[in-house]
Amino acid sequence: MIDRRLHVLRVLAAQGTVTAAAAALDYTPSAVSHQLRSLAHDLGVTLLEHDGRGVRLTPAARVLLEHTDELFERWEAIRGELAAVDEERSGTLRLCGFSTAAAALLPELAVRVVERHPQCAVHIIEADPEECFDLLVADKADLGVVVATSSLPPRSDPRFEQQSLFDDPLDLLVPVGHPLAGKESVPLSEAADEPWILDRPGRPHRQLVLTACAAAGFSPSEAHQSAEWDTGAALVAAGLGVALVPRLARLPDDYRIARVPLRGDPTPSRHVLTGVRRGSLRQPIIAEALAELREIADRSGATASR
Repeated sequence: MIDRRLHVLRVLAAQGTVTAAAAALDYTPSAVSHQLRSLAHDLGVTLLEHDGRGVRLTPAARVLLEHTDELFERWEAIRGELAAVDEERSGTLRLCGFSTAAAALLPELAVRVVERHPQCAVHIIEADPEECFDLLVADKADLGVVVATSSLPPRSDPRFEQQSLFDDPLDLLVPVGHPLAGKESVPLSEAADEPWILDRPGRPHRQLVLTACAAAGFSPSEAHQSAEWDTGAALVAAGLGVALVPRLARLPDDYRIARVPLRGDPTPSRHVLTGVRRGSLRQPIIAEALAELREIADRSGATASR
């Protein structure tokens, strides 16, 4: 087994503060500090330095973390070799994903896994993309489904293996009876003069919509803000504006709304990724779950991305 204190250091490096690391690990801040002081004492080095009210990692801590990443990758591979001996696939598979994936993809994946391996339990956590990677580092999740954003760890991050899953096109959402409602597809520029329902400032979807509109030659006139797909759909149904929604998003059937596919080059879409701890794809249940997830995604109406 890898020294648990190395795991604590790794989580601290990911979270940035002792308090956040304690929350991620379900420890108290004093327990985190104690474990790191103990590790520093045993190694004979300084791992943390005070930085105002917080702490920062020392050069020795960063060297240790580089080797720790290698250790954890090897440990995940060992766990995979051990799991391969268990043909019944017992234990718990922990899945995490952003809200749309948690609703549209992960329930079916959980059912498939349990049907194939009745001795295996599945636990689903709905989480924002950044939080999914925190859950992977803290060993609270095994497989994450995330939307690609600039705030995610880079593909080169040695702690993770990230793979493209699919591109999720955005559709124009208009009320029934709108002049664009009956069209097979439209260029986004045809909605340039409409009032728009946008996500909250600072949210990735808002930036995606603003970028798409800018590429189409206009800046959307914001009429309302909505953070949830069903709220935005209700505002559209009431004739209060139009919106862009991912094709994967499930909307209430009783809303008087119409989805209109967009055409153009390129059409706006979200890029969806999977993430696992590096080395953990050697575990059969995680590798099988990823393969099943790809099959489910291929049937979702999204665009395959490899």
